[in-house]
Amino acid sequence: MALSRCFNIEDVRRVAARRLPKGLFNFVDRATEDDLARDRNRQAFRDLTFLPRTLVDVAARSTETELFGKRHAMPLAVAPAGPAGLFWYRGELELAKAAARANVPFTLSTYSTTTMADIAATGATVWQQLYFWKDRALTYGIVDRARELGFGVLVVTVDTAVLGQREYLQRDRLMPPWGPTLASCAEMLLHPQWLAGVALRYLATGGLPRVVNMPQPGQDLTAEEIASRTSLCQSVTWDDIARLRERWPHKLLLKGIMREEEAERAFALGCDGVVVSNHGGRNLDSAASTLDALPRIVAAAGGKGSVLLDSGIRRGSDIAKALALGAHAVLAGRAPLYGVAAGGEAGAYHVLSLLQSELDRTMALTGCRSVAELTRDLIAEGRTETDHGA
Repeated sequence: MALSRCFNIEDVRRVAARRLPKGLFNFVDRATEDDLARDRNRQAFRDLTFLPRTLVDVAARSTETELFGKRHAMPLAVAPAGPAGLFWYRGELELAKAAARANVPFTLSTYSTTTMADIAATGATVWQQLYFWKDRALTYGIVDRARELGFGVLVVTVDTAVLGQREYLQRDRLMPPWGPTLASCAEMLLHPQWLAGVALRYLATGGLPRVVNMPQPGQDLTAEEIASRTSLCQSVTWDDIARLRERWPHKLLLKGIMREEEAERAFALGCDGVVVSNHGGRNLDSAASTLDALPRIVAAAGGKGSVLLDSGIRRGSDIAKALALGAHAVLAGRAPLYGVAAGGEAGAYHVLSLLQSELDRTMALTGCRSVAELTRDLIAEGRTETDHGA
């Protein structure tokens, strides 16, 4: 199916599924354990309904918004996603170019396979995602490089002390112990577009992509020492956030906040925003949906900073629902990844265009001329503050 025949994100997802070997598609499409949190995120959006306004002149309307001092085409940023380079040749660069073209921010993962300098050179509004590694010096090295290269927002992921239980990655040998199997080799041969356009192209130009933010084995560090020092830190606390706030001079967001008291504490420490996120359902399978948590976080924020929502965005109407419940913007991860897997920069841009078009149509049909008019009174009874436990 050509991109021109993809009329929604699900169409693009099907193209990505056909193009990618099964293991790689599972990496982006699935979540953790039984995929309950992923599905719960989507069901929450499906259950939320509108009470649209009528007889409103919506001939002149705009999806534009201001986010952290910059004007963007819509209230959406591309979420951090490290493995994009496995789905398309230099996939992270393609995603960043699509974001620049669509005029939305692009968030670069700590585990990116493209240098921060190359991403900054795309002209996109660039944000840097951060995991805390055991070695704080290496962690702060990323922070300092982001500052030097003009990244305006630091997005600190706080919900991943350990990785979620993703059995399918172990089954597909995308986690240790790595190694090809007869099944995985057959999968690659059955997907010749990916094999020729990604795997063989990398092999012809220097080898498969690697995480470029990490130091490389050499005279100073062995591969084992690097792996130990850059493993996820399980002892990150609010003290680390306070020190990071002192070190980072620009906008600081905490991603993975699902509790009111944590949002309050983040703003008290001087954070500029929080991202309500359950990591796309990829960590704790019993986590609540982000849409259910959102109203409580918005109330706890009390206007002290920005509240963004991550996890589950597949339609422009999902963006509208999140904004109606008080979010300032959303992050989208899987949808742009489907796009880049289906068609590189063109596929990712197509996804972002679909989301903006759907948001615009939703605004027209709910009687809204600007994203500021997407307010709580548009939400039908059934998922109100009481239902969310507020």
